[in-house]
Amino acid sequence: MLVAGFPAGSFAANCFVVAPAAGEECVIIDPGQDAEAGIDNILREHRLKPVAVLLTHGHIDHVWSVAPVCGAKDVPAYIHPEDRDLLTDPAKGLSLGAGQQLFGGLELTEPDDVQELADGATLELAGLSFIVDHAPGHTPGSVTFRTPKTQEIPDVMFSGDLLFAGSIGRTDLPGGSYEQILASLARVCLTLPDETAVLPGHGEQTTIGRERATNPFLSELIPADGPNKGF
Repeated sequence: MLVAGFPAGSFAANCFVVAPAAGEECVIIDPGQDAEAGIDNILREHRLKPVAVLLTHGHIDHVWSVAPVCGAKDVPAYIHPEDRDLLTDPAKGLSLGAGQQLFGGLELTEPDDVQELADGATLELAGLSFIVDHAPGHTPGSVTFRTPKTQEIPDVMFSGDLLFAGSIGRTDLPGGSYEQILASLARVCLTLPDETAVLPGHGEQTTIGRERATNPFLSELIPADGPNKGF
């Protein structure tokens, strides 16, 4: 599997392009601020054709460029329904005081084709399977995208702002919940094998095993599903 990514814009939100191999179809994950040029460079370098944009959540640093990217490539965007309103009202996801404007009155629009995600759904896109796990806490509609392990492809999770190397997503913005994000981490992350690669929304790549062992926010969590054998 080919995964190419870069930190986009002043927020340094990771944007990923994922394909089975060079010269194939691909999906784009989280096209943030000023992401178009970086995406086009990757598409050109690896001769890729995008078929969809996947959004881990609706915060502005992850969706800034979704409408122009989808429009230029004529592809749909996928987002959880509980975050869909952030595509056109990004200030709703931020703590702005009375009278404050978002980036000088920035206005965003929805792409022409928006598909809503459901928990547990499997998306078959660009010759790959992406399992959708609803993981609220950072935002109400946060999700992760996971490619299940095969002989050719290892387990990979695109965690958005749920799980980072050494940390987790903030919960102090509108719609955030510390209780919910801990439940999501236990249910969505800690039930996965240690070798699962985690590509987060910000910062460096990590693994479930590394975070299970060293992430202070996970140290006292119990996975949602207990052992199914033994005593």
